[in-house]
Amino acid sequence: MAERNELGPELLTKTALAIADFHRYAAIDHRRSGREIMTAVLNGNSESIRAAGIFSAEQAHVLEMNFKATLDRLGWLLDERERSGKVRRCHGDLHLRNVCLLDGNPTLFDCLEFDEDLATIDVLYDLAFLLMDLWGRGLRPEANWVFNRYFDTADEDDGVALLPFFMAVRASVRAHVSAVQVTDRNAAALKEARAYFDLAGDLLTVSPPQLVAVGGLSGSGKSSVAAAAAHRLGNPPGARVLSSDRIRKRLYGVPAETRLPPEAYQPSVSKRVYAEQARIAATYLKSGHAVIADAVFDRAADRQRIEAVVPQTIPFNGFWLDAPLELLIDRVSHRVGDPSDATPSVLRQQVNSATQTEWQSLSAGETVASTAAMLIQRVRAAPDMAER
Repeated sequence: MAERNELGPELLTKTALAIADFHRYAAIDHRRSGREIMTAVLNGNSESIRAAGIFSAEQAHVLEMNFKATLDRLGWLLDERERSGKVRRCHGDLHLRNVCLLDGNPTLFDCLEFDEDLATIDVLYDLAFLLMDLWGRGLRPEANWVFNRYFDTADEDDGVALLPFFMAVRASVRAHVSAVQVTDRNAAALKEARAYFDLAGDLLTVSPPQLVAVGGLSGSGKSSVAAAAAHRLGNPPGARVLSSDRIRKRLYGVPAETRLPPEAYQPSVSKRVYAEQARIAATYLKSGHAVIADAVFDRAADRQRIEAVVPQTIPFNGFWLDAPLELLIDRVSHRVGDPSDATPSVLRQQVNSATQTEWQSLSAGETVASTAAMLIQRVRAAPDMAER
């Protein structure tokens, strides 16, 4: 289905939620520390990669040292997550070929049963196999979508710094597995092994964190633009998108597509939503991960709140999406299954109450792809913010 480009947002959302639900009820295991688990994985990978004979000794050594340096940097977090119950009896082999549609529902199958140690891992290391598989196949928006929907529902914010490392380890596993299949008649396996090997190194390359805020009236396409841009920002699998609509639904304990009553949009509730968005954004920035904050941001206080969480040494870019009112009304009127509950009447109230913003204006009257491309272009062209 991935090769046929049939993994749409709805199916990917269901897949992410199925994985999160599986992890939620998986048995906790405290027999080994988090660092001990990943040290064993890395040692096994190094031996297998050297034994494969298709990578030079120098290449193998460089990758091994990069893994060691990353493990030294993040070992404390691995141990902390194990102590908090994040090491569980997981699937262990969670790539695309081990997920199927059963009665229309994404279903995990063929988990690792022959080795308890290999499958008793951090839940995010389990998730990372699917993320790496999507990322390595060039399905980077899809990988970012799964990441965001999983983190929307799972209490895993503290572990986000581990995802690039976990994805890189998964890529190195695939590299030596593919290398074993290399023969004179199987040139594809050689190409695949080298591609996974290179991917592992790329995933270990650290990008600095940044915060991008996307504001605009309802119907301006904030969430769509944020989703289209997220995979191009920060460390793999891309930026964490913090949507005020999704945060509000989570605070009320309902699915993102469930319509809330009018009282859920009282000023006091909205203030709580924006405060929670800012709090989570600060957590991700501190962990070194890029964030896109998606909300109306029509009030100066809300814009100031999100800007205030950004340290002086981290870049910030605020964008205001502009589009003709008639287009906004048309978009809002035709929404189906969207996390936003805004109606044309709500939109008109926003028009009357919105304050002038100092953020960069960005035309949102064209396609989502063109608006997202312009946003990325401006972010990358922005001056170095280290002197903010």
